[in-house]
Amino acid sequence: VEAIHEAYLRAGADIVETNTFGATRVAQADYALEAAVREMNVAGARLARAACDAFSTAAKPRFVAGALGPTPRTASISPDVNDPAARNVTFAELRDAYREQAEGLLEGGCDLFLVETIFDTLNAKAAIFALDELMEESGERLPVIVSGTVTDASGRILSGQTVGAFWHSVRHARPLAIGLNCALGAALMRPYVEELARIAGDTFVSCYPN
Repeated sequence: VEAIHEAYLRAGADIVETNTFGATRVAQADYALEAAVREMNVAGARLARAACDAFSTAAKPRFVAGALGPTPRTASISPDVNDPAARNVTFAELRDAYREQAEGLLEGGCDLFLVETIFDTLNAKAAIFALDELMEESGERLPVIVSGTVTDASGRILSGQTVGAFWHSVRHARPLAIGLNCALGAALMRPYVEELARIAGDTFVSCYPN
């Protein structure tokens, strides 16, 4: 993993992420690895930190983005087509899972947080809430990048929001950047990135296609 970070940094990347997409208690429950979550996040951040420190210069500093993935569960959508009210995770469970993840990333030395591959805005809100709580308590406020994923040609994320609705749902977090990643390739993603650029005038726009 460190070698992958170094390859991107050697190519000129300013930011690398921590490869902790699935390192939450909710996701790791599938593998009975909940107890290892803190360790995963600390280790992921430290690997990226070591690589960035090795390549940073005064003229070109490099930064570690602590990655918080979407989890395999959704707070807005029923997992049972016969019971629309059913849920397999609560907002509180997601908040606690993201808080644990963020604490590990912060301990490992991340410079910013990346809430990424959002397919359910309620999950993202739980992550944002957890980050706000952590930063308020720690007294250390790090930048946050929020990145959603448009899942098909409808231009919506999985929980049904358009790109515009998604932005207005998370803009209260005052992110360093709002963006899109994954799911679609560059050509199909472009109109949605352009839409974000039009409406999100008070922040930067990010994009990393699948």
